[in-house]
Amino acid sequence: MFKNRGDSNIVYKCTVRLLEDTEILECEFHPSYKGKYLLDHVCQQLNLTETDYFGLRYVDAGGQRHWLHLAKLILKQVKDASPILFSFRVKFYPPNPLLLKEDVTRFQIYLQLKRDLLHGRLYCTSNEAAMLGALIIQIELGDYDPNIHVGNYVTEMRLLLKQTDTIEARIQELHREGLEGSGGAASGVKGMTTQEAERMFLKIACQLDTYGVDPHPVKDHRGNQLYMGVNHSGILTFQGSRKTHHFRWPEVHKINFEGRMFIVHLNYPEKKHTIGFKCPSGAACRHVWCCAIEQMLFFTLASSSEACVYSGGGLFSWGTKFKYVGRTEREILERDGLLAPRDSQEEGSSSGGKRKASSVPATPSTPMTGDFGYSSLPRSTHSAPLEESADDCDCLLAPPPAPADPRALACAPHAPHAPHDDKPPGPCEFGSREYEQSSTGSAEEWRPALQPPPRPFSLLRAFVPSFLLVCFCLALTALVVFETDWPPLRALKHKPELMSLRHHYYVPLKEYLKRKVIELF
Repeated sequence: MFKNRGDSNIVYKCTVRLLEDTEILECEFHPSYKGKYLLDHVCQQLNLTETDYFGLRYVDAGGQRHWLHLAKLILKQVKDASPILFSFRVKFYPPNPLLLKEDVTRFQIYLQLKRDLLHGRLYCTSNEAAMLGALIIQIELGDYDPNIHVGNYVTEMRLLLKQTDTIEARIQELHREGLEGSGGAASGVKGMTTQEAERMFLKIACQLDTYGVDPHPVKDHRGNQLYMGVNHSGILTFQGSRKTHHFRWPEVHKINFEGRMFIVHLNYPEKKHTIGFKCPSGAACRHVWCCAIEQMLFFTLASSSEACVYSGGGLFSWGTKFKYVGRTEREILERDGLLAPRDSQEEGSSSGGKRKASSVPATPSTPMTGDFGYSSLPRSTHSAPLEESADDCDCLLAPPPAPADPRALACAPHAPHAPHDDKPPGPCEFGSREYEQSSTGSAEEWRPALQPPPRPFSLLRAFVPSFLLVCFCLALTALVVFETDWPPLRALKHKPELMSLRHHYYVPLKEYLKRKVIELF
């Protein structure tokens, strides 16, 4: 399939799945084309001009998902894939999609949220689910018509992970009712235009806690299975039906990873904390780190020019460099005239503590550009095997909560899967909003878990310091032997081997260093 990359006449074909499962694009690219070309081509086919919120996702030979890097060669990123398959998805969910300029952009966001609702990533109560389902029906079928919409027509449309008879009946009721109920308050969706229903859908969805959350399976320091998500507000973790943590971007000082450990450095007014999560594999950990870094930079960085991030490894081990490509949200809003000048917003900062200049960029109130370094922290010593979930897909996998919540939207055991996605979604479940209270409780409940685990033995970290120590000892020995007149060493200094070593290596090196020192001063 892959020939000489230097041949400019070679054309590679790939398939791009769009947000509508029934729509695909067949695209072509040359070996020298980078990811930005393909994304721009797909957006051009969809008449999208606000391209910064979207991305192309693919799955490598090992089953790990990746976002296509816009500044790297397409062929280099998918060299092991056959056939080459991408999925067009929303990468950065805007905090308020109603501020988008183009209707076509809002429609693509709507399609993505519709998928999230179906695949279990967008949690909502039964009332919210019924309203969102009714809005989808209104958008796609229009006003209720008793001559057309007969029987249980909602069942024929897959809207939710688990469409119970109760929820379907409520959706039909909302679809039949007008904008004002018997009490004069807004009740149903009848009479809404397609644009009004779409805007109402986006308004409700963007206020949900799991809006824009793409779940990743991780484990905490005790081996408990969690799911981590990253969106415009920060990093969130869920355990079953409960939201366990929400680290907002102003609280996040650094993000790095070591092996399978994803590490978050938190900066609170009273104290700094570090918390680590264990990913299923090193590749999955790097993917989570890349996603978190991109989300943080996109929503907090004032300018994207020359923004690089380094992470992974320690002082004497290899790290990972990530180059941010594209505009940030602030640059997009400033371009569209939706944001006041930068100086007017620099007065008030919501950050809980002062950030160091070398840390990851802060919120837009403290703009920073350039390279941002990351220090290494101890790794985890947990050896418990991680469960290989059927995830790497689009839905949040979580164990069922202990107390069953009738408001929760759980995955149906035999819910049909969408035929066009990165990988088939597995069983998933979000619990009730009871996690709101637990997440706002005292921070003392989880702070002990923030202490860094002990560092395991590393051969590379042990070898490099030992090598430097040996070199220092040899240099010190040479100085003592050749520069002193200690009686016990006189016989050793006159040996032929040491005399040759002194004449050919030690003296020339000594004179060279002496000249350099004289030139320096």
